[in-house]
Amino acid sequence: MVEVVVSRLGMDPGTQTYVVVLQEKAGTRLLPIWIGQPEAESIVMQMHNMKRARPLTHDLCKTIIAGLGATLRRVQITRVESNTYFGELHLERDGHLIQIDSRPSDAIAIALRLDAQMFAADALLAQPEEVEDDSSTESLTAPDGEASDASQLSAEQLKRYLEDLRPEDFGKFNL
Repeated sequence: MVEVVVSRLGMDPGTQTYVVVLQEKAGTRLLPIWIGQPEAESIVMQMHNMKRARPLTHDLCKTIIAGLGATLRRVQITRVESNTYFGELHLERDGHLIQIDSRPSDAIAIALRLDAQMFAADALLAQPEEVEDDSSTESLTAPDGEASDASQLSAEQLKRYLEDLRPEDFGKFNL
């Protein structure tokens, strides 16, 4: 397993779905994972330290983990089968390790909230030239090309903002 961090969040113009790009912490290899809109919004909200009046699903998971006296030790992206990525949450409670099957997008959103390390199977990582990407999406850019401070958006504004983005606003993601 190789430690990874969230590098970018973008949209794949070919599939019209969001892509979270993980990068190895001590290197340049990447792992793009296609995810749903709710998970993309949750990851963006956490990356920009945005809070909602009521907890989202991943905030609830954080509260449940802490409420049960457990600690999220790490998340792992373990494999891909039939274009589906598999992940795990590794919780520790009372000295016992508990592994929970998870979609990688949920595991990433929860790990970001709990400051847990993220790991990916070495075989899943690709060299940057293998993952075509001609724009950085760490900080969101408005569809009109002007920079936007996402931390000032309400949840509804963020949702409209993400829905209005065009594929060319994010760049290309091909494997």
